[in-house]
Amino acid sequence: MKLLLALTLLFLSACVGQTPVAGGGPPPAADAMKLAPGDKVKVTTYGEPTLTGEFQVTPAGTVAFPLIGDVPAAGLEPAALAGALEAKLGAGYLLNPKVAVEVLTFRPIYVLGEVQKPGEYPYTPGLTIRGAVAKADGFTYRANQKKVFVKRAGEAGETEYPLTADFAVMPGDTVRFSERYF
Repeated sequence: MKLLLALTLLFLSACVGQTPVAGGGPPPAADAMKLAPGDKVKVTTYGEPTLTGEFQVTPAGTVAFPLIGDVPAAGLEPAALAGALEAKLGAGYLLNPKVAVEVLTFRPIYVLGEVQKPGEYPYTPGLTIRGAVAKADGFTYRANQKKVFVKRAGEAGETEYPLTADFAVMPGDTVRFSERYF
């Protein structure tokens, strides 16, 4: 029994961070769901309606918050931003503040190439390649529907992947469909 438990723990520790996306696409970047410039958040400070509102993460990666000024937000998960706001508010402004942060909108995605309407589209959680193509009104007749080029936010270049319907799209991704050759 102990050997089985040890082997299970060893297997699980080897799998940490290895969560593939259904359909054989790349796993989402580890920081894909963390806040970045362009994201819009709702901050609720319980019992303080003047410290509750919607805020945008600035190009500098901060949130301009009343009383305490700019608070670094880029690279943080919403719960971590809430903790940072609680710490700053608790340092001389409020007694035992309670803050909640939720993401209202993530940064947009970009769909390019052989689609009917290439452009910038809003990201929605759970978005797949099928949804991105639908947002762009479908493929053109010349589209290569066997591969897709994806540039994840923060990566230097795009990578080619086989096209599957359930391929995950993340906030800030640039998705490009190439032309097929007869």
